[in-house]
Amino acid sequence: MTDTKTDLPPKSPASSTDYDIEFFWDPVCPFAWITSRWIEKVAAQRYFSVDWRFISLRLVNKDKDYATEFPPEYEQSHTAGLRMLRVAAAVRDREGRDALGPVVTAYGRSYWDKPKGSGMRSYLSTPEHVTEVLTAAGLSTEYVSALDDTSWDEQLEVETELALSRTGRDVGTPIITFKPDTPDAISFFGPVISRVPSDDDALRLWDAVTTLATFPGFAELKRSMREVPQLAILGELSDAPAKEDWQGGHRRGHLPGDCSESSGDD
Repeated sequence: MTDTKTDLPPKSPASSTDYDIEFFWDPVCPFAWITSRWIEKVAAQRYFSVDWRFISLRLVNKDKDYATEFPPEYEQSHTAGLRMLRVAAAVRDREGRDALGPVVTAYGRSYWDKPKGSGMRSYLSTPEHVTEVLTAAGLSTEYVSALDDTSWDEQLEVETELALSRTGRDVGTPIITFKPDTPDAISFFGPVISRVPSDDDALRLWDAVTTLATFPGFAELKRSMREVPQLAILGELSDAPAKEDWQGGHRRGHLPGDCSESSGDD
């Protein structure tokens, strides 16, 4: 990574009582993208406000040996996520928190909605790609200069650690906090869902998840049989998707769509 700096000094991230939900997001996690679309549906119907915050898979795994512990594509993907998060941090610092919703949407659409075989792996979080994202979000393209500005990494690491302090470390992305900075605050990883629910199902799922999360003794509910994620970039769109047995957050015998060790296919 090139150690360059912008003229946008990082500030210490802090929670805000102005938001009902904090969503900790890594842009290269397919499940973070799907779950973010669910949260948007919930927020619109329940009149919740969402604070888009940062969790970096590259920083979560900074002490791991990518050469021996991950498939070859993981380091490139995680680094792409980190580079985009630097840009997002610069945007938040200059434009404010409300500017991030359009950034999350623009990045997701520019990646996950592309067809399989579109060559996104090599294009991801390049200056050309991020210029496209910023333009779609209605922001100045000057923020592209933050891609390699490592001065933002300290802020991203603090925010990543904040998210993990709320759930424990044996999780992936996304992490969600409901009612932050209140005595009733609850945090959870996921939910990991393979498709964006309908408006009605979005609320049913929200009520189910928050009901479970508020029970003091609740720890985990999990199954490894999952639908193939319904994302164009993975080439799997179906009204009745196949189910596969996933292990460690990724499909057995396939390149991952994982959110603890995440990437999408080309």
